[in-house]
Amino acid sequence: MKNDSSRRDFLRVNALGVAGLGLFGMATESSGAVDGGVEVLAAEQELLLTEDNILGPYYLKGSKVRGKVSEPMSEGDVILISGTVYGLDTRKPLKHAVIDIWQADHDGRYDMEEKGRGLPISEYKNRIRIVTDVDGRYCYESVRPGRYLNGREYRPSHIHYLVQARGYKRLVTQLYFKGDPFNDKDAFVKQSLIIDMKRVKGKMGSYEVGAFDIVLDKV
Repeated sequence: MKNDSSRRDFLRVNALGVAGLGLFGMATESSGAVDGGVEVLAAEQELLLTEDNILGPYYLKGSKVRGKVSEPMSEGDVILISGTVYGLDTRKPLKHAVIDIWQADHDGRYDMEEKGRGLPISEYKNRIRIVTDVDGRYCYESVRPGRYLNGREYRPSHIHYLVQARGYKRLVTQLYFKGDPFNDKDAFVKQSLIIDMKRVKGKMGSYEVGAFDIVLDKV
């Protein structure tokens, strides 16, 4: 992702993946991977099951399908997370896998803390549902979530995932960020779930990019 236009293109491709489920009444076209694209990469690398993690108290059903987690003009450092969902048995990417994503805002607050647990879908914030494209890829934009107190210690910055694909076990996990000073103090952090972020300069400013691939186990 070298500029903002390429970032918008990737988000557009993911929106087409949503259409592949029939939500918009149109078929998903191929993204044009050459010679197997993602599948070739999977065959050349060791695939390990993605470790699970706690669901936490802030999951809500029925999130909107969209490619941006945070609200427009939200305070915080802009991040762009992308990845591929694979099946362990076939070592191939899984198209139309459904991923629920939710997180705290820049100040470490979840939407239901402000509105209560009976939050209507129309007032959901910082939570989305996203669908992988025909090459098993996904991408979304957000802001880096803030830390918050969990008892006497702060939970490190993290993003929640709930991943589902037909014929595979449901995965509940979390994504963490390398360099967070609270990673080593949090009992729930697993090293395999920590990703490295790189800063990119675009025409409209800078943002961070990171990759988080997911491997699901067969039912």
